Amino acid sequence: MLTLTEVAQDPLVLTRRLRLRDGSEVVVRPLGRGDAEQLARFLAGLSPESRRLSTFDGYGLDTARELCDAIARYDKLRLVVEEAASGRTVGLLEFSLDLHPSDIARYRRAGVPLVEGADCRFGPTLADDYQGRGVGTLLFPLVTEVARRFGRKRVILLGGVLTDNPRALRFYEKNGFVAVGTFTGTDGTSSLDMILDLGPEPGGA
Repeated sequence: MLTLTEVAQDPLVLTRRLRLRDGSEVVVRPLGRGDAEQLARFLAGLSPESRRLSTFDGYGLDTARELCDAIARYDKLRLVVEEAASGRTVGLLEFSLDLHPSDIARYRRAGVPLVEGADCRFGPTLADDYQGRGVGTLLFPLVTEVARRFGRKRVILLGGVLTDNPRALRFYEKNGFVAVGTFTGTDGTSSLDMILDLGPEPGGA
């Protein structure tokens, strides 16, 4: 089973090159300590709507530095998506390997007990010009591979998905997520908890 320390020591273990539908390529790799300025440009470039749908604490260099400083220190794994040709950061995939007490309580109330060490949280963010291009669908096999390599059996959504975000809802449903229940955030927004059962390992018995 993979560990965050192993990923930090050898990022190539989770580095992939993917060809998009238009023929261009992106590289998906673990966030590195030298990525702060590139990541800050990515965060700063997100539109107000993309920021509304995301879970970041801020959208500047300070936040980017905090994310880079957190590498292998906490329970988070972050993968950047960057254009192969330019090196521009166009996405960030976040995994949280520990469960938050509020998530555990909500899922328990919905009749779906979460299990530490077997469940993880996931949340993606793409640059505005990469949304709606099928990039998420191409990335999703890597998402499930990462969860499995860390020994996880199920994936829940980091912060849920806003109920007024139909495109995201369709995406998660298409990729096997099942709705668990709705909840109201501290800002009054309505979100939906969803969970994905990864099932048996591909090629397994």
